[in-house]
Amino acid sequence: MAENKPGLFSNLVSDIPSGIVVFLVALPLCLGIALASKAPIFSGIIAGIIGGIVIGIASGSHLSVSGPAAGLATIVAASINDLGSFQAFTLAVVFAGIIQLVLGFLKAGIIGHYFPSSVIKGMLAGIGLTLILKQIPHALGDDQNYEGEEAFFQPDGENTFTEIILAVQNISIGALIISVVSLSILILWSLDFIKNKSFSKIIPGPLVVVIFGVLTNMLLFQGTESLFLQDDHVVNLPNAKNFSEFASYFQFPDWSYFNNKSVYITAITIAIIASLETLLSLDAVDKLDPYKRIAPPNRELKAQGLGNLISGLIGGLPITAVIVRSSANVSSGAKTKMSAVVHGFLLLFSAIFLAKHLNMIPKACLAAILLVVGYKLMKPSLFKTMWDKGWSQFIPFIVTIVAIMATNLLQGIMVGIAVGIFFVVRTNMRKAIKVVQKNDQDYILQINKDVSFLNKASIRNILRNLPENSHVTIDLTKAEFIDNDVIETIEDFTFTAELKNIHLNFKGTEDMDIHHKIKELASV
Repeated sequence: MAENKPGLFSNLVSDIPSGIVVFLVALPLCLGIALASKAPIFSGIIAGIIGGIVIGIASGSHLSVSGPAAGLATIVAASINDLGSFQAFTLAVVFAGIIQLVLGFLKAGIIGHYFPSSVIKGMLAGIGLTLILKQIPHALGDDQNYEGEEAFFQPDGENTFTEIILAVQNISIGALIISVVSLSILILWSLDFIKNKSFSKIIPGPLVVVIFGVLTNMLLFQGTESLFLQDDHVVNLPNAKNFSEFASYFQFPDWSYFNNKSVYITAITIAIIASLETLLSLDAVDKLDPYKRIAPPNRELKAQGLGNLISGLIGGLPITAVIVRSSANVSSGAKTKMSAVVHGFLLLFSAIFLAKHLNMIPKACLAAILLVVGYKLMKPSLFKTMWDKGWSQFIPFIVTIVAIMATNLLQGIMVGIAVGIFFVVRTNMRKAIKVVQKNDQDYILQINKDVSFLNKASIRNILRNLPENSHVTIDLTKAEFIDNDVIETIEDFTFTAELKNIHLNFKGTEDMDIHHKIKELASV
């Protein structure tokens, strides 16, 4: 159906406002992640521009948005320190991009199809809850920590919860006023009587919030200067006085490090982590996409590789697909990847022409926007849906949320995937074997599909508990592969069956190309 495949240019009325929203979300995140990475502050903007324009065009994803990722900030900071210069690090970013291109051509993106659904949904909810908790201090005027921080333990020695306590104890009234009214505007913009108005589709609520925040802060300056927000409480985009100063923000790789093995170790590390985070985000965005389109993961790896190659060449941070920006894109009504491209061009335009004006935006109003984004990622209805699906889905979902909140995004997801795989294996093991009791003496052990050494313990337990003097049929009709460990378990049971006077027979071996021992046992 045509409505399921929105055209790139036929939906600009939706994609341009969405691009503006993503731009407003991305701007402080790009700057904050650069600061956390101990890199030149403009390197975050470069990565955001390349992530929006280059990757936005090259990617096959309709709604994913790429840029610098908080999950890489610690690695970037350590790598810059180890290599001795930022220019040496950008060479590693170039090589990381080449590795990702190679991974894309090798079709390594297929790994993205194997992440458990419960873990992906847990990732979305975990990011949403973390986003809310991390933005509360900014909404209250505590802007000591960088925007986009995800880790539970913070660089300043505090953690997510103690930072909130400190913020509550030191509330900035000016920030509180701006954030509360900003939230009220966003809630108002989400109500039907506003949503149904044509102007709300052209003028996004977050843009209204930013304009309100700037005007309110100017009024506070004119009225009560003690409430006025400045310095760390507003956006701090580098403001070049002329073209030569602007050009100096771009730094190029130091090719003299070409033979330094540490550069290659850093490149491999960045390529692996950035690819993993990208594939996770890609899968998550596919679940958020109202059109349920599936992005090609191998093409995404190639796009990310191209983006990191170019970002490294001109002095940008490493890039990944980022779920916070992507979810803001989805929730603001984007329909195609043009919204990501628009956000990239807005970052570029603002860096050249609008830095002075953007530096008037209070972080409190941006925090309000991110609070709403966080809520949309972890709505209570999602928890109810996962609960209704049973423990095998709910437990990995909750574990992923808790793990992300207690550590950081990547570590939390790894914990969630481990738990998710356990439940997947457990479920498959249960479905592979079924025992049917026809009466007190007759039992049928059905092998419903392939069985491996993972099924050995359950098969052994079932066979051990069969009563004496019974008749047991082992039905192999639906099995196509039986692992040697399982064959040996059945073979051992034939001796036990004689001792317990169990009459044992087999069904289905005549139609199967399986281990000859099973056929020998069946003929006994």
